[in-house]
Amino acid sequence: MLKKLLRQLAALPRDARDTLFLLAVIALIVLPQAENIPWWCTAITAMVLLWRGSLAVQARPLPSRWWRVALLALTLAATYATHRTLLGRDAGVTLVVILLALKTLELRARRDAFVIFFLGFFAMLTNFFYSQSLLTAFTMLLALLGLLTALVNAHMPVGRPPLMQAARTAGWMALAGAPIMLALFLLFPRFAPLWGTPSDAMAGRTGLSNTMRVGTIAELALDDSIAARIKFEGNRAPPQSQLYFRGPVLAQFDGREWTALPSWLRGGQWSANLRVSGEPVRYEVTLEANNRPWLLTLDAAQRAPEASGLEVTGTPDLQWLANRPINDLLRYKAESYTQFQSGPIKRTGGQLQAYLSLPPGTNPRTAALAAEMRADPALHEASTQAFVQAALKRLRTGGYTYTLDPGIYGNDTADEFWFDRKEGFCEHIASAFVVLMRNLQIPARIVTGYQGGELNSVDNYWVVRQSDAHAWAEVWQEGTGWVRVDPTASVAPGRIGQMQRLVQQPGLFAGAIGAMSPTLAQNIRAAWEAVNNGWNQWVLNYTQSRQLNLLKNIGFEAPSLEDLAYVLLYLLIGASIAGAAWTLWERSRHDPWLRLLGQARTRLAKAGLRLPETTPPRQMAQAADARFGPAAQAVRDWLLKLEAQRYAKATPQTLSTLRREFRRLSWPAANPRG
Repeated sequence: MLKKLLRQLAALPRDARDTLFLLAVIALIVLPQAENIPWWCTAITAMVLLWRGSLAVQARPLPSRWWRVALLALTLAATYATHRTLLGRDAGVTLVVILLALKTLELRARRDAFVIFFLGFFAMLTNFFYSQSLLTAFTMLLALLGLLTALVNAHMPVGRPPLMQAARTAGWMALAGAPIMLALFLLFPRFAPLWGTPSDAMAGRTGLSNTMRVGTIAELALDDSIAARIKFEGNRAPPQSQLYFRGPVLAQFDGREWTALPSWLRGGQWSANLRVSGEPVRYEVTLEANNRPWLLTLDAAQRAPEASGLEVTGTPDLQWLANRPINDLLRYKAESYTQFQSGPIKRTGGQLQAYLSLPPGTNPRTAALAAEMRADPALHEASTQAFVQAALKRLRTGGYTYTLDPGIYGNDTADEFWFDRKEGFCEHIASAFVVLMRNLQIPARIVTGYQGGELNSVDNYWVVRQSDAHAWAEVWQEGTGWVRVDPTASVAPGRIGQMQRLVQQPGLFAGAIGAMSPTLAQNIRAAWEAVNNGWNQWVLNYTQSRQLNLLKNIGFEAPSLEDLAYVLLYLLIGASIAGAAWTLWERSRHDPWLRLLGQARTRLAKAGLRLPETTPPRQMAQAADARFGPAAQAVRDWLLKLEAQRYAKATPQTLSTLRREFRRLSWPAANPRG
């Protein structure tokens, strides 16, 4: 079937073949944009490309101007109706894609093809507005080679040169330009993208939030995408059970949803008062874009993470916040302590009152349970630690289960968890636990973040996925301060540190690979993620500071952007001089007289007179006279002068004079004399 299709394509006229190839390249450019542009834009683009392809194969005339005007008006109206504007990133990309497709409907001459080529180069660039992933870059590299092949092919108008010949030329052009591209990448001063990143760039992305409605983290647990990558210094990572990456801290509860305290209340009268012990853990985080301002750190960081280009501030609840949302891949260094205490050690004033409040009238059975525990003689006058242990024992022995599908909870979520359903995900468990603690008059709050991680043995980075999203509790204890309590560990001990996650069933392809070899799919994913991580570290995260570090490595003591520009300028000047020297050397290797004779032979071949390379000037003049008659008089005289310049004792004309005359010659037309 494939051979038959290739034979049919090979049998097509050149115009049809070249048009189909160009349409295929355009489809490759547009394909990654399908998830970013409106559905109607994708549908119209596909329809137009198929329509244009059928016209080329059937050698039918192109549609009239009124068809194109009608389609243009329709797409402009649809773009405005979808985006409410014709300007901006999203509307602009939609218009570029649709105009690229419509331009193929007036592809008649090489001039039209050149317009499509350069519009295609621009459309290719717009893919990086939405994604800079390795897969996107690889796809656009293929599209670039395809456009270059079509461009080279358009400059070969005579005959039917194979596309592979044009592709080889395009490949050599790309390879020749690669050193310049590499130099520009390494040394051109790094600035923020001129188009910026709009606030909705991460719309639809999953991730932690500064609110938690019971049941939402379970949605993250089904998302296997990467949230962050961690590289521990010296590969000395703490045990998985201690890998708690802190995110938003939630303290306000309306009966169903937890939210963070207002900044004025959270940082008003007290500080974090962090006390640490033991050896610090040093590590580097590569955080995926999430449109949120917080920086994930291992509990707990005493100093602000070192993030180039960001102002990072801490909060009393041990969060670290950047001065802007993280809309691009971010790499930063941090230092944390897994043994720590924080917060006030004595209950003075009303500074802990916010961590005791509950909406009145909610979860009455949980309140009754708290009263029952306080009335228990075994817990009479018990400490905070004793009440915590009693609650954890209830979770261990009360028939509670860990599940991603506990059903829809009502308004009294804690009551339903403790007494009715007895099943839930980590936020159900943590929320019910904190509500119980507050009913026991123990200050408590919820911490969200990520727990655990997975070591990629290929590159030794720890991978933290959205499926590692977790919620745990912190309770306040007299004389100690805030203490982490993870009630999920009492319900499902395997969830904490042992990577026993609840996951969706694999797809058909992944399931088939897993059935053949249990470790094959895991190894393939680890290798692919290691390659992606290398792309992130060395390409996407090649920042201005890393450029300046490169200058330090080559001898600059205190490099600046000015030094960077000078190095780039000197490198380009050096490359230009080297290229000019190579050109002069290359010319010196060839006889200039033979080169001029070869140029004359080429011009005669274009006129239809093909001669062997060994033909001397006099025979060329005779053949031109026989072929073109009086129209070749000037060419014949010039060829005889060229012969005399080489072989006559007297040289009335120099080679440079003959070269100027050659450029002024009027060469015969392609039609021979009858």
